[in-house]
Amino acid sequence: MTSDLLRKFRIPFLLLFIVLLTGTSGYWLVGGGKYTLLDCFYMTVITILTIGYGEIIDLTNNNWGRLFTILIAFTGIGTATYIISTFTALIVEGQLKETFKKRRMEKSIKKLSGHYIICGAGRVGSVILHELYSTSRDCVVIDNDEEIIQIVSEKYPALIAIVGDADLEEVLERAGIRNAAGIFASTGDDNQNLVISLTAKYINPEIRVVARCLEAANQQKMKKAGADTVITENFIAGMRMASEMVRPTVVSFLDKMLADKDKNLRVEEIKMQEKYAGKRIADIDMGKFTDTLILAILYRDNWTYSPKGDHILEKGSSIVVITTPEEREKLSAHFLG
Repeated sequence: MTSDLLRKFRIPFLLLFIVLLTGTSGYWLVGGGKYTLLDCFYMTVITILTIGYGEIIDLTNNNWGRLFTILIAFTGIGTATYIISTFTALIVEGQLKETFKKRRMEKSIKKLSGHYIICGAGRVGSVILHELYSTSRDCVVIDNDEEIIQIVSEKYPALIAIVGDADLEEVLERAGIRNAAGIFASTGDDNQNLVISLTAKYINPEIRVVARCLEAANQQKMKKAGADTVITENFIAGMRMASEMVRPTVVSFLDKMLADKDKNLRVEEIKMQEKYAGKRIADIDMGKFTDTLILAILYRDNWTYSPKGDHILEKGSSIVVITTPEEREKLSAHFLG
C-alpha cells in the first residue's frame, strides 16, 4: 500500500521539487545575488500559492523578473493542481473500491449456508483458517485488527474477511451467523470469547460454538455461556507432549497425514440422513469411495469401532471416516444430497 502511494506521487512531487528549485535559483539570479536563498525560496512559494503578501524581491523595473514570475506561477499552480487532483483521485478510487468490495462481500455472505465463522485470526485463528481452507469449507473471518485482516486476505484471496469486534451482534449478523454451521471464539481474550459464545447462541441457538480458553478457571463459565466445546491450551499442549513421548509413531503419522500435500488425508464426520436408517453399511455404496476408510460409528453416545458390513445404521448415526478433502465433497453430495 505504501509503495503504491509513493509510486503514484513520485512524479508530482518530483515536478514540485523542480519548480521550487528552479524558482529559488531563478529569483537569486534575477535579484543579482542581493537576496538570501530563504528570501528567494519564500518568493517562489508565495508565487505558487498565489498568497500575494507582496514582492520580497523588487521586480518594479525588472521585466525579465516579472516574466520569470509568470512562468513560475503557471508551472507551480499547474503542479499543485496535479498533486491535489492525484490525491483526490486516490481518495475517491479507494472509497469506490471499498464500497464495491463491501457490496460483493455482503452478496457472497448472503449466499453462504452451513459455513463457519472464525472470530480472531491471530496465531490460533490462522491455524483454524488453514485447516478449513485446506478441506474446502466455507468460512468467514472476523478480526478487529485491520492489518491482520489484510494479511489473511492476501494469503487467501477468496476469503471473506470482516474488520470488527466479533462480540458485537451486528458484526456477527454481517458474517451470516443465522445460516452458519459453527463459530470459533478464538481470540486471545477469555472474556471476549465468553461474550462471543453467549451472543452467538443468543442469535442462533442451533449453531455449534467452539471456544478457546486460556485460563482453566474460565472453562465452565464458557460452557454455561453457550460454548459446546471449550479448548484449554495448556491441556492440549500437555496431551501433545505426553503423546510425543509415549507414542511418537502415532503422532508422526497424524502430523504426516495432515501435512502431506500429495495425499492430504483428514478424519471427517458424516451425519446419516433418515433415509439410511435400518440399512447395513454394505448397502450404502461405500465401496465406490476408494480413498475412504470407516473408523467408527457414533449413535447416542455409543461408539462402534471398525464396524462390519452388516452393521445396521440407526436414525441420527454419524460415521467417522478417514478420507481426502476431494472425496469428502463426494461423500457429502452422496449422503446429504
